[in-house]
Amino acid sequence: MPETYDELRLENQLCFPLYACAKEVVRQYRKPLDKLNLTYTQYIVMMVLWEFGQMSEGELGERIHLESGTLAPLLKRLEKAGYISRTRPRDNERKLVVSPTDEGLALKEKARDVPHCIRSCMPLQDDELISLRSLLCRLLSEMENRNRENQEDDI
Repeated sequence: MPETYDELRLENQLCFPLYACAKEVVRQYRKPLDKLNLTYTQYIVMMVLWEFGQMSEGELGERIHLESGTLAPLLKRLEKAGYISRTRPRDNERKLVVSPTDEGLALKEKARDVPHCIRSCMPLQDDELISLRSLLCRLLSEMENRNRENQEDDI
């Protein structure tokens, strides 16, 4: 019986449609975010700060799944734009605290239409989007749990 390589066909991969769709969704954000002078990743940072307020760089990175090496230059650009401040507490100079500035908080009002704008370019019903989001969140959570378990096994 000849060996088949169907599992290596692009059309049989889950990763490719996830990757391509994520890329397209982020592309859709470009136009409304350009008006705010934000990139997609900067927008995610600002949404977290609008919701939770001040937090450490480490906590922020965990929430948005970014490592410090990627997050640090992004935060520097947001600080330069006047949207956030970064400070080191006197009692722990290794910790970096990120806070939205007044200008960053005012940006929230300007960003109110972004979700509606993005929703209008999603050709799925509301229940389908809710199901898709739920499945993706569950998948991400399960994968993170497995990664944690594997890291603990390595110790």
